[in-house]
Amino acid sequence: MTSGRGALTALHLFLVWATMAAAMPVLGFELVVTAWGGGAGAAVPVLALGVPLMVGLLAIAGIPARTVVPLCGSLRRRLGWAAVIFALGTLGVLAGLAAYRGDVDLGSASTRVALTGVPYAVAAAFFVPSRWVRLGAVAALAAGVVYGSSIGPVQAQQRRDAAEIARYREHPELLYLGAPPPGMRLSRAVVGPAYFSVEYHPVREGYELGYAGLLMRPPLTLTPRCPKLVEKSETCTVDVHGEMRMIRRLPGGTRDITLTRRHHDAEVEVTSQSLDEPGLRRLLNTLHPLSNTELERLMREKVITQGY
Repeated sequence: MTSGRGALTALHLFLVWATMAAAMPVLGFELVVTAWGGGAGAAVPVLALGVPLMVGLLAIAGIPARTVVPLCGSLRRRLGWAAVIFALGTLGVLAGLAAYRGDVDLGSASTRVALTGVPYAVAAAFFVPSRWVRLGAVAALAAGVVYGSSIGPVQAQQRRDAAEIARYREHPELLYLGAPPPGMRLSRAVVGPAYFSVEYHPVREGYELGYAGLLMRPPLTLTPRCPKLVEKSETCTVDVHGEMRMIRRLPGGTRDITLTRRHHDAEVEVTSQSLDEPGLRRLLNTLHPLSNTELERLMREKVITQGY
């Protein structure tokens, strides 16, 4: 390809890109506004007028390429070429919109407007009788497909995960876990606006009974203290270290044990009907900050949720 022919090809592709980057956002805006105000049926006249107008603009943009693109040599053939370019380019725009709705990052508003004309320029490049121009179009198409279907969605998921982690870590002073008691596993965790609760159930849930709960919250009082009124089946004591123990006797000889103590700037409460006091204290003594690895695992296993 000679330098003059190459410059004419570049001008041709630039005109196609600039024309559609300027016109398609306007058409899209008109469609959205019309459909919003009068329903999908009201957008039909806009399409009926807009599509021929877009094809006409493309045909005008193809006039300088009459000596470069054979299909642009006559008005009739140029209109056919413009219709094909509009159809192929619009498919690319729709694919971009689908990717954008899937949270794929397509840059700022001005960048997205500029990208609107790219599918039409790429489609036009395939009709230029030059191996290198067509190879460039293939490369651009492949890059768009890879980014829209692979790289972009992965980055979008990473952004969503980072935002979700940030929401979970809004109160890091409450995000503490205890090691699961023997034979148990962490089955549910809830991050609330001012609490973090964890439930432990048997590994063979459904075949074995058992439950232990852990609750992190801001301190209710300066030091744990027993309620002023307790039922006859309940006993409550506070030891010299400030740990409160409440035992509630249930029918059948079962005991519901709750231990409460201060932990840094928070208050932690553990309760169970299946663990004894040493078991609950082991749970308390294994408290540790929830690590990023643990949080990501809980998110991946869909064990942790946001509470209200």
